[in-house]
Amino acid sequence: MRDRRRSRRPAALLVAATLAFGTAACGSSSGGAGSDDPNTLEVWTRSNPDSAATYDRVFAAFTKKTGIKIDYQPVINFDQQLQSRASTKDLPDVMINDTALMGSYQSQGLLKPIDPASIAGGDQITDKSWSSTVGIDGKHYGIPYSRQAQTLMIRTDWLRKLGLKAPTTWQEMLSVAKAFATGDPDGDGKADTYGMVVPGSAQNGYAAWWGASFLWQGGAKIIEPSGKGTYRPAMDSAPAVSTVTWMKNNLFCGDNGVTQPGALTAVTSTATNFQDGNAGMYMTGPYNIVTFDQTPGKDKYEVVPAPAGPAGGEVLADGENVYFGAKTGKTKQEQALAAFLISPEGQKIAMTSVDGHQPVVRIPVNSTLDAAKVRADARWSVVQKAYEDASQQFPNAPDFAPIKQDTADALNSIFTYCGGDVRSQLQELNETLAGDLKDQDLLK
Repeated sequence: MRDRRRSRRPAALLVAATLAFGTAACGSSSGGAGSDDPNTLEVWTRSNPDSAATYDRVFAAFTKKTGIKIDYQPVINFDQQLQSRASTKDLPDVMINDTALMGSYQSQGLLKPIDPASIAGGDQITDKSWSSTVGIDGKHYGIPYSRQAQTLMIRTDWLRKLGLKAPTTWQEMLSVAKAFATGDPDGDGKADTYGMVVPGSAQNGYAAWWGASFLWQGGAKIIEPSGKGTYRPAMDSAPAVSTVTWMKNNLFCGDNGVTQPGALTAVTSTATNFQDGNAGMYMTGPYNIVTFDQTPGKDKYEVVPAPAGPAGGEVLADGENVYFGAKTGKTKQEQALAAFLISPEGQKIAMTSVDGHQPVVRIPVNSTLDAAKVRADARWSVVQKAYEDASQQFPNAPDFAPIKQDTADALNSIFTYCGGDVRSQLQELNETLAGDLKDQDLLK
């Protein structure tokens, strides 16, 4: 077997620095700007300046309400900076980051366990959302903050031009994609349009992130529970082979213009064909709604449920959790911040855009809120319904980063080299995933 695993992923670099972190290694601060003040919380988010502006409003409202100050640090290179702080055993008090990172952080002793009952308003969060914060040991290590699910963004003006309807099945989607590629939907008389946008690069696991919805819809799983906190790889199953074969043959292999040129080297920052105006569909997250409303324009596209595959229409869901850094002190202040962040007031502030800045809560975790009503935009009901009724997340208890990356490497290779045998390639991937699980003592 060719070992596709990394010499070791970045998260693993934290292990040496944090094996003894846990509660035993908590102590006084040496680096956090606000750590010495008992009434100041140092809070990190993985944010660019655009989304950081929204967090600024959220934290300002919290301070006004409680008097607790926030030393807010938006961090783009989050994991790199976290490694540096972990090496000094001085983590931020509170972090807001992806749900999929919880298993990695928890396994390295970076997080405090959390009792949901200790967070005011925690009973307004659904069991589905709370389930994404449970570690291998059965304890909670985060508080749900924002959720999202993929939907299909589609050019309605192109549909009208070609006399088509939004697709509801894979086959309909394929037919629409081919029509977009060949039917001159923009009316410029040139063969310069494409069916759909795909961020299919192996970089940072994008091929697995984008392809996961197709896997779910085809009845496949990447890994699956095997009892008592253990897992087994599942990418050699018949549904996985069938789904990946369909994706390879219909979306990537053959000169049919279904996907944009360079799809298999594209990441989300470079897969801009939808807003550039030369691709007609994009299966993506709702954070793009603000961007797409500007270009190509709110009147030119709509948000619809993902087309269903043989096993249904489930899509990938993800989001962010609030994490408490593994250090003593400030528990009451941390709990107060978490309670505000999940409250209707805090969620509404984070869900609204001011001066065009990106909202940082997509689907509210507070079950008393309706995303469409808060935003006065019916399109968000499509996203919320997709999350609530037709979605699943990557398993959060394991360190899923190497699993996602190895899956992305394999899928990207399969889609790039059209002559390969899908079944044998997925069997090889399955062996690699078994190695990833064994590395974490989770294989059964």
